[in-house]
Amino acid sequence: MTGNANALNWFEIPALDIDRAAKFYETIFSIQMPRMEMGGAMAFFPADMEHGKVGGAVVQSPMHKPSADGAIIYLNGNPDLEIVLGKIEAAGGKIVMPKTKITDEIGYMAFFMDTEGNKVALHSNK
Repeated sequence: MTGNANALNWFEIPALDIDRAAKFYETIFSIQMPRMEMGGAMAFFPADMEHGKVGGAVVQSPMHKPSADGAIIYLNGNPDLEIVLGKIEAAGGKIVMPKTKITDEIGYMAFFMDTEGNKVALHSNK
């Protein structure tokens, strides 16, 4: 890795039930997640990796175990993470930290538990 490279180039969110997990993220972000089998069942978040954008997927495999502990991934909640937060509980998740201001320059964050038992974060500028 060089000083001007992204520290993160791919992420995987563990799932016990790929269809349930993909439906949850599709619902809260209003996206479609294409699915594929690659060493496990995968549902892909939108990404433009050819232009240096980070990509990721929800993955169900023996190597992926959902957890509320460990590394936390911040998903893009722009333009306002309150829009995504408003969909989480109806989709089967739980908000564990509401929208919280970090600083004027950095924006806002929130934490939620997904349907699989993962603690995930959101970030937005507003």
